[in-house]
Amino acid sequence: MLDKREAVCRVFGLSERYKMSENQELFLRARGRTFTSFNEDAESQWKGPFFFIQGADPQFGLMKSWEIGDCNYGGDEWEREIRLTKEAVQAINKLNPKPKFFVLCGDLVHSMPGTEWKDQQERDLKNVLQNTNKDIPLVFVSGNHDLGNSPTAETIQTYCNSWGDDYFSFWVAGVFFLVLNSQLFFDASDCPDHKKSHDQWLASQLAIAEERNCKHAIVLQHIPLFIQNADEDNNYFNIEKSLRQELLDKFHKAGIKAVFSGHYHRNAGAKYKDLDMVVTSAIGCQLGNDAHGLRVVVVTEEKIVHKYYSLSELNTRGLDEELMDLIKQN
Repeated sequence: MLDKREAVCRVFGLSERYKMSENQELFLRARGRTFTSFNEDAESQWKGPFFFIQGADPQFGLMKSWEIGDCNYGGDEWEREIRLTKEAVQAINKLNPKPKFFVLCGDLVHSMPGTEWKDQQERDLKNVLQNTNKDIPLVFVSGNHDLGNSPTAETIQTYCNSWGDDYFSFWVAGVFFLVLNSQLFFDASDCPDHKKSHDQWLASQLAIAEERNCKHAIVLQHIPLFIQNADEDNNYFNIEKSLRQELLDKFHKAGIKAVFSGHYHRNAGAKYKDLDMVVTSAIGCQLGNDAHGLRVVVVTEEKIVHKYYSLSELNTRGLDEELMDLIKQN
């Protein structure tokens, strides 16, 4: 049955425009440095256990680029990534109860800003993601392929026009989430003013996490702080060591309990003191031996528990009984 707005639009021949605006709204809920699907006043108090789904790196176009040995190639084929992302959406839609949200931790598509196939890759990704159950908000985190390895004010603005703010925070059931632009930790040489604003905002948000009585505080970003241990050497897949330590100390002081990331296209991570650095493998191209998959994150009053599922496992079996028991706790 049509809702009133769509019925009116059809009378005036505006149905397609209506659908486009409705679908676009799905991708632009991060505005004004917050996320409009969740109201802070309603969500700032603990309401009991819940879970969310974390995915990373659908990266339409990488699978062919990886196979031909040229990751600078933007990728003129992405049918396999479309199929895998459809499988991910299908698995999420089957879950009962529903997750609070579905977050994609960066590298939405493979083509870099301004390159040949980027617009079509993004359109095809949105066509798949718009089939996510409308009661499951979509949260987007910017990655290096979304902004460029050395982002500029222009590439950041283009991303924001398509996917919403590149950094923001929100509350869900007493839990404080910070979505960061980790590319500014990697190379902000071409956008120093944006980095300054991001740093100032992050300091204010960490102060909120430290001062407010939030049940947990969680960071969502693309590039991991580290892969295996906090003292590891610098490489393409982590944050430079001195900055890494600075961030780890700030996060720990503010009470951040977990950082969820992607970028590595393999599952990894470890603890730093009581902070859990979680690295989630890809929906799309695998660079190791993991299956294409998603991570289920259950948040209880006492702890944050997570498990990586292959897309096949999640589609056929759903959540393990152990996780379901945690979700059902009063």
